[in-house]
Amino acid sequence: MKKKSRSKEIAEKTIFASFQILKEAGGEMRGSEVVEKLRERLTFDEYENFRYEKTGYIRWESILHFFTIDCMKAGYMRKQSGMWVLTEEGEEAMKLGPERLLSTATKKYREWDALNKQNKESDISQDIDIDDTEEISQKQEALLSQYESSALEGIREFVNRKNPYEFQDLVAVLLKAMGYHIALVAPKGRDGGIDIIAYTDPLGVNSPRIIVQVKHRPENNVSSDEIQKLSGTMKRNSDVGIFVTSGDFSNPAKQEATSAYKHIELIDFSRFVKLWIEYYPRMSDEQKNMLPLHPVYFLGSKE
Repeated sequence: MKKKSRSKEIAEKTIFASFQILKEAGGEMRGSEVVEKLRERLTFDEYENFRYEKTGYIRWESILHFFTIDCMKAGYMRKQSGMWVLTEEGEEAMKLGPERLLSTATKKYREWDALNKQNKESDISQDIDIDDTEEISQKQEALLSQYESSALEGIREFVNRKNPYEFQDLVAVLLKAMGYHIALVAPKGRDGGIDIIAYTDPLGVNSPRIIVQVKHRPENNVSSDEIQKLSGTMKRNSDVGIFVTSGDFSNPAKQEATSAYKHIELIDFSRFVKLWIEYYPRMSDEQKNMLPLHPVYFLGSKE
């Protein structure tokens, strides 16, 4: 019998533990938080904790990211804007145990790859110690996933260091770059539930009036009560509400916004960053410096 590689052994224990962590968290969690909890929950030896010179990444983390590609192609998990989501199929696959869960995911990935084979040889980093039978394109995707995750966390840390009024200013700059006309940015002190008022025209003659509530609470979810309060500030029938947070929204908050009589748009941290990136070219240099970004381009795929 062929001896199992160290990479597979590491992948089995980290993937399965990641699924357990996601399940305990209700099915989703930021990828960076999953990694932190793995550090607390699992014990890693010197080989597993080896840091690659080229990328600066830890071996077990790189292997984890690599094999999450198998799990995504198998439908066991999803990744979106730094969030890892455990699917119903993934939760069911946990019953197989660590070894069979990973082997099943890898088998499903190879079946998928056989139907979508468009890979060409590519000269990419050999940092991850993966079996030769694994696809080079998969390694590239795993490395890119790590880079994207690191970049998003860097942006998150930068924004988290802002005070509430600085984050409010970021939101106002974003809305302006999106083409809205800012009529009010609330000064320090009680704001009556309204942080920003914006219009679609310079004079505010045309509907709708846009009422914006901003909460800079990176570690806390916005509650449904807060969505209701925003709705209460929308006095005109044509008013549209936008709630922006540097954290996330609770599920009841999302349901409240969806079922509200008036239109309330929710922008969590991940969506805020996506919009900032999208409208970044339209900002002045002074505005860009409030949250400066530097694009890095990778070879993509036709997938």
